Amino acid sequence: MTIKTTTLPAGLRIITDTVPDIETVAIGAWADVGSRHEDLKHNGVAHMVEHMMFNGTPTRTSLQIAEAIEDVGGQVNAYTSREITAYYIHLLKNDMPMAMHILSDIMQRPTFPDAELEKERGVILQEIGMTNDTPDDVVFDQFQETAYPDQSLGTSILGSEAIINGMKKETLYEHVHRFYTPNKLVISAAGNVDHDAFVKMTENLFTDLPKNSDRGYEPARYVGGDSRVEKDLEQTHVVLGFQGIDRKHPEFFAASILGMVLGGGMSSRLFQEVREKRGLVYSIFSSHSSYHDDGQFEIYAGTGPEHLGEIIPVICDEIVKVVQNPASLAEINRAKAQIKAGILMSRESMLSRANRQAKYLINFGNAPDVKNIVNLVDAVTPERVQNIAQEIFVKKPTLAALGPLKGLESYDKVIKRLAA
Repeated sequence: MTIKTTTLPAGLRIITDTVPDIETVAIGAWADVGSRHEDLKHNGVAHMVEHMMFNGTPTRTSLQIAEAIEDVGGQVNAYTSREITAYYIHLLKNDMPMAMHILSDIMQRPTFPDAELEKERGVILQEIGMTNDTPDDVVFDQFQETAYPDQSLGTSILGSEAIINGMKKETLYEHVHRFYTPNKLVISAAGNVDHDAFVKMTENLFTDLPKNSDRGYEPARYVGGDSRVEKDLEQTHVVLGFQGIDRKHPEFFAASILGMVLGGGMSSRLFQEVREKRGLVYSIFSSHSSYHDDGQFEIYAGTGPEHLGEIIPVICDEIVKVVQNPASLAEINRAKAQIKAGILMSRESMLSRANRQAKYLINFGNAPDVKNIVNLVDAVTPERVQNIAQEIFVKKPTLAALGPLKGLESYDKVIKRLAA
């Protein structure tokens, strides 16, 4: 295996995946923090910090940072999820030392200049507005809030306009000092990189991180329920979901395969039954996603108001079928092939490698073993998929709907259909 890990005395973890026959390397810093770690009154701070980290240090302006990377043909980006924040750079192997100096500088010495803060505040407000104009995004935030009410796991990653407008620089610094600490950071590299040299470089550069923090976060509390927002749209957007399982659950891959069988592609049951046979939707899919301590299974459909009354009954029928009878071996094998192909094809991208291995180290405490992961996928049987379906689909559902709602079945009737 080409993946190696080292933990420095302060707790900073380093992971590399060496691919010697290419000319590039992807590096980055992954922080074990996302929107679920925020206080409700500061919802959106994780994402706002992510926007601000490239906007200046005591020795570099935001323009100088961007120019230094792009002058050598490199690419830089970042993202915030509910549990992870990441900053990464992809460039030619000989330019990696320069990129590591910049990465260490922004992670340890961000200045959050006032002018840049106001600019990024406006950019984030534009992002919130753009999302609000995208109903198939909004309905998932609506679903999340209904599934996990009154807790950070149920809030939008972007935050609200009111909170973002009032976000102070001090709140950003407090977030960095609490969470961008050695014990919560992983420095990851994939590509043409020597592990020992990379470790030494990291050890020499990352000497000024905040002190370690043991700050915890609120455990997930799935509640579920019904949320309907009437809005004048061309389509109605519906998400029907259930509490799933956490990422360390022994049936994690069975749940993933269940998501593929039910609605993971054009050959899936929902796509064939709802779109191909009945023509009720343009888009329908299902998936299972996991958190550190919980998970969720979601089914999305977007349909015209004239078909709204037909959608939920068909979806419920397909759920009942997969609970009552094992999926066929052909369906299971097709789902396994899709999952394995996704894992293996992603290894053709150095950024994907760096991202996957950093997240795996944060989530599981060790380096990913691709061969072992593929074996775990292969070991899933139709009976295990049926068992996890029976475990998930008996739980209280969450129903979120946005758009014209006439004809949408009542929440109680949905529950009765699922009880069949």
